[in-house]
Amino acid sequence: MVAKQRRIVVGVDGSASAAQALRWAIEQARVTGADVVEAVMVWELPAGYAFAGGMVPPPPAELDPERLAAQVLAEAVREVTGGEPAVPVRELVLPGPASVALLGQAKGAELLVVGSRGLGGFAGVLLGSVSRHVVEHAPCPAVVVRARSGEHHGGDEPAGDG
Repeated sequence: MVAKQRRIVVGVDGSASAAQALRWAIEQARVTGADVVEAVMVWELPAGYAFAGGMVPPPPAELDPERLAAQVLAEAVREVTGGEPAVPVRELVLPGPASVALLGQAKGAELLVVGSRGLGGFAGVLLGSVSRHVVEHAPCPAVVVRARSGEHHGGDEPAGDG
């Protein structure tokens, strides 16, 4: 019988808070003995393309959001790990929306980790909308990691909504 792989899923979007979440997830995997960290980048076309009913021209043929997301993800993983992660990191690029993709990938995981770029002192503002949604609906324990002081770059959407 094959043992089930112990994995930690982390949302990555190229932001400072997502980089901090990836660092945290890798260290958590190392300390707890998890087999792999799944770094997940989520992409989706702007809503206008999906709902315009032909009113908006299609995106340019050279636009490949999945390829662009894979490049951003690879660069983020390389920057965080220096090319030598303490545990294996599997890079996954999934179609969005971010919260749906992350929750789906987290099924069967030990832990789901996301960054938060929200500001303020109460839940609706402290957490971005994606991090708040995954914390409320995660199929496993979830951790929200904030960027270190001075690393905040604005925005609200961790893990691929941007």
